Amino acid sequence: MGTAGAALAEDTPGMAIPWQIGLQTPVTPVMEKLYDLHNGLLLFAISVITIFVLGLLAFVCVRFSAKNNPVPSKTTHNTLVEIVWTTIPILVLVLIAIPSLRIHYFMDRAQDAQMTLKVVGYQWYWGYEYPDQGDISFESRIKPDPTKQLSEEEELKELGGEPRLLAVDNPAVVPVDTTVRVLVTGADVIHSFSMPAFGVKIDAVPGRINETWFKATKIGTYRGQCSQLCGVWHGFMPIVIKVVSKDDFAAWVAAQKKAAGNDNAAPAPAAAPTPAATVKPAVKSAPAAKSKKD
Repeated sequence: MGTAGAALAEDTPGMAIPWQIGLQTPVTPVMEKLYDLHNGLLLFAISVITIFVLGLLAFVCVRFSAKNNPVPSKTTHNTLVEIVWTTIPILVLVLIAIPSLRIHYFMDRAQDAQMTLKVVGYQWYWGYEYPDQGDISFESRIKPDPTKQLSEEEELKELGGEPRLLAVDNPAVVPVDTTVRVLVTGADVIHSFSMPAFGVKIDAVPGRINETWFKATKIGTYRGQCSQLCGVWHGFMPIVIKVVSKDDFAAWVAAQKKAAGNDNAAPAPAAAPTPAATVKPAVKSAPAAKSKKD
């Protein structure tokens, strides 16, 4: 678990908190590696470089001021200095590149995935499909509906204590300690599926399926957002994933199947429009037309 282990001992809010300046608490192997790389190597390198440059600037300001150096040097080249200031940055980049590439290949594709989650980005909501669980599918929209003209009190009441702009009506649900292959695509324009606590950020491109993975190691509710400018309602595409125990996930799957059977509702195609019975009128109204210009 690396140095991220201490962070995991704390309560994980699953989202950014006020005055936070660091990365979110990691809850997947990928994010733990990214967390260790940032807080270990990168933070150390940045600190050393910043202190060195600040000290060098202070030295130059004092040593070569008009008072201390009334006759400026006419030197135009210094071979040793030029070699040093070219070589050291190259070595720093190589030092950073080696662990970065290792993490890049580690996070690229799932090894021996235990289940698959398909994510489809729409303007402006998300669709989730579970092909391994009897083709369960549903849509996830921001809560409350941003087209409603609600007062602050009404909005807080409808949110029920959930964070504003990060709450949805139907969160995705996955089991803990399970390797999940994530297939991401877009139905209209390019979106971006971003879940900071998982170390996941991948574009949802129409006509293309991108693949990533995660393995959540802690039960909880985790929140992200679309991080690709995708239209006028780009800021209203939150992502919520609930990580539950394997028994609770099995119960959730059974409940989803039962509900679909009682409603006689067939799963919607990945890129098809939402059935009219569940569409919120504003989703297909004027804003959708504006987004094509964006």
